[in-house]
Amino acid sequence: MSKTYVVNAEWDQDASVWIATSQDVPGLCAQAGSLEELVEVVKALVPELLEANQALPAEAGPIPLDIMARRQTFAHAAV
Repeated sequence: MSKTYVVNAEWDQDASVWIATSQDVPGLCAQAGSLEELVEVVKALVPELLEANQALPAEAGPIPLDIMARRQTFAHAAV
C-alpha cells in the first residue's frame, strides 16, 4: 500500500484564498479561491513535486492524498 501524503489547507481571510502546504510534499505551496479548486491544483502539483524531489513512489498508480481543511469563522447568537 502506498504512503498517504497529508496536505494542510487553510483559509486566508485577508487574501480570500485557500492555501495548501505539506510536510510530506517538499515545496508544496498553492492557493485557490475555493477548496474544490485547491484540491484540483494540489492533485496536479503533488506528482510533479514528488518527482522533482526524487520522492515519487516506486509503485505506479494513484498517489493517496489526505487533504485536511481548516477554516475559522464565527457564529453569532440571536439577540
